[in-house]
Amino acid sequence: MIRFLLGIVVTLIIGFGVLFFINKNEKQEQTEINSSMIQEQIKNVGKLIVVEGHYSQVMDYKNTRQNFFRIFPANKKVLVVVNAKVTVEYDLSKLQTQVDEENRIVYLDYIPEANIHIYPDLEYYDVTQDYWNPLKADDLNKIRRAVDDVINEKIDKSDLKKRAHQNLISELQKIYILTNSMGWTLVYDQQPVESEDMLMNIRLR
Repeated sequence: MIRFLLGIVVTLIIGFGVLFFINKNEKQEQTEINSSMIQEQIKNVGKLIVVEGHYSQVMDYKNTRQNFFRIFPANKKVLVVVNAKVTVEYDLSKLQTQVDEENRIVYLDYIPEANIHIYPDLEYYDVTQDYWNPLKADDLNKIRRAVDDVINEKIDKSDLKKRAHQNLISELQKIYILTNSMGWTLVYDQQPVESEDMLMNIRLR
C-alpha cells in the first residue's frame, strides 16, 4: 500500500515537473516570438520621414558705401525673388532602442531630432551698382543668410514642424500599439508610455 502511494506521489511530482517544464518552455518561446516581432516592427519604422513645404519671398537688398569723407556715396541694390523648398526630416534609422525580454520592456533610448533643410532658388532683378561699390560675392552671401533668416521665420509661423512631428508620432505609435497588445511596456526618458496621448506630448531630448 505504501509503495502504491509512493508511486502515485512520484508520478504526480514527475507530471507536475513535466507540465512546469513545458509551460516554462512555451512562455520562453512566446517571449522570443514577441521580441522578434517587436524588433522587426522597430526595424520597419527605421526610415526617413520627410515633410516638404514651399515658400516665396521678394527681398530688396541695398547697400551704401561712403567715399571721400562721405561726400560721394556709392550705392548698390538688387531685387531678389526667392522660391524655396523646405524639408523637415526625422531619420528614424538613428532610433536607439533596447529590448528587455525578461521584464518585457522596450526602451526608447534616443529619438533623433528634426533636421531642417532649406533649398532656395534665387533670381536677381534690377541690379544697380556704382563703380566704387560693386556687387561682390560677400553681398551674395549676405543675401543668402538673410534669405535663410526670413524662411526660418516663415517655417516657425507655419505648421510644417507640427506636421513632421505628427508623422514621427504616427511611426512611434506602431511600436506602442504592438508592445501594448503583447502586454509589454514601452519606456521613454525613464517614463512608461501608458497611452497614445503621452506619445503625442513626447519631448525629444
